Amino acid sequence: MGDAVLDQYVRKYIVLKLKSKPNRLHQEAKRYVSAKSQAKTLAQFMDNQWFTEEELDIIKRGRNAKSYTKAKNTDIQTYRKSSGLEAIIGFLYLDERSERLELLLQTIIKYVEERG
Repeated sequence: MGDAVLDQYVRKYIVLKLKSKPNRLHQEAKRYVSAKSQAKTLAQFMDNQWFTEEELDIIKRGRNAKSYTKAKNTDIQTYRKSSGLEAIIGFLYLDERSERLELLLQTIIKYVEERG
């Protein structure tokens, strides 16, 4: 669920804010939603002690969950970290914590933009 929420948010951001043309949408979206980008973003959140204890537990469960799919174009460590970020996004979405989810998604955009 988290990957779908993030992907939809990023694509909306790209289309509305960056005025990206549809053929560049996918290329631009990869900067935000790739496993590598998500792992880096999670590290930034962790460095800034951004998450509550409850959220950290969700991230750890998502990161450590048994995966039945293989990581594409990345190592397992990076894939697991990205799964942790997707888990907290999915949790906040399903638990209808809209304000916290919006803040998290906005901060993800900010972190990726800062990295260039």
